[in-house]
Amino acid sequence: MSLHELTDEQRAIRALARDVAEREIAPHAAAWDREHRFPTEVFTRLGELGLMGACVPVEHGGAGADFLAYVLAIEELARADAGVAVTVAVHTSAATLPLLAHGSDEQIARLVPPLAQGHELGAFALTEPEAGSDAGAIRTRADAEHRIAGTKQFITTGSHAHTLLVFAKDPDDRISAYVVRRPAAGLTVIREEEKLGLNSSSTAALAFDAVPAERLGPPGAGMRIALSTLDGGRIGIAAQAVGIAQAALDTATAYARERHAFGRPIGAQGQIQQKLADMQTEIEAARALTWRAARLKQAGRPHTVEGAQAKLLASRVARHHTGEAIQILGGYGYTRDYPVERYYRDAKVTEIYEGTSEIQRLVIARALLGDAARGEA
Repeated sequence: MSLHELTDEQRAIRALARDVAEREIAPHAAAWDREHRFPTEVFTRLGELGLMGACVPVEHGGAGADFLAYVLAIEELARADAGVAVTVAVHTSAATLPLLAHGSDEQIARLVPPLAQGHELGAFALTEPEAGSDAGAIRTRADAEHRIAGTKQFITTGSHAHTLLVFAKDPDDRISAYVVRRPAAGLTVIREEEKLGLNSSSTAALAFDAVPAERLGPPGAGMRIALSTLDGGRIGIAAQAVGIAQAALDTATAYARERHAFGRPIGAQGQIQQKLADMQTEIEAARALTWRAARLKQAGRPHTVEGAQAKLLASRVARHHTGEAIQILGGYGYTRDYPVERYYRDAKVTEIYEGTSEIQRLVIARALLGDAARGEA
């Protein structure tokens, strides 16, 4: 799927995201990574440009673009800084869009506009220390007055979010979805995780001690809301992985043109050409799967398998080819003089969060095999 297949609006949003990423994010990405700094001001700026609610309808404070336009923006942001990209992705697809899909009219009117305009940030709190891929094992509980008690782990933007979607067992032992608003009595940050990469993003462990909340959607609908949210969120993570891989390819290609060895550019060497050709081909394949999944979601069609396929391939491509970019740069690639080592560190987590690669394979295999995948006749 090439650029000419995009609409004028999609191309315009892609160009806008690329421009702000190149001018206002990329020059600072290395410093943010070293300092482990969450660049709050960037999200305010992205909100001013309409990129914190790109696919949110205009009447709810967003830019009114489609889901593919949002995905294009995530890719461009990830080329500059994957930590910024994942903050925007979770904010949009795991917080704002579920509120739009499952909130009451009053909740949408109150909660969505400040998120879509970038005045506030959103987070998605499902994972717990004893419940990762097995989301049904969560232990966090909500009482009859919707007061939440428990702990959540690996929550993107958890230290900074104003609106948190929290999943908990209700008094009838069903998983329900709740909205927690900061400031909230009883909500504390246990710690910020020290991570391999994505150091410009916040990843927090949170404690809830009788935290007041409001329910999102009907009682017992939490797992359905969580799984449908993850279906769309995986497309955004695929776009993030594509953006990281593209950044690695851009750097490796430029280096292959400029670096000389044995009296000629290293790009004249067959082994380097083969690496670059494989990188570009596989990145384009991952991009095509990501765009396909985004178009299906936008059309309201089933996209669970297609999103899983996009994330599975894109994350593998990002992890592998950021490593190949380091190989092309040689010793320089292993140093912080060049950004490819950061791309390599940032890429790995795309195989883990919003569903590990193993879970994506399970989703795809179950769709292929049906009951046979569960050992049933």
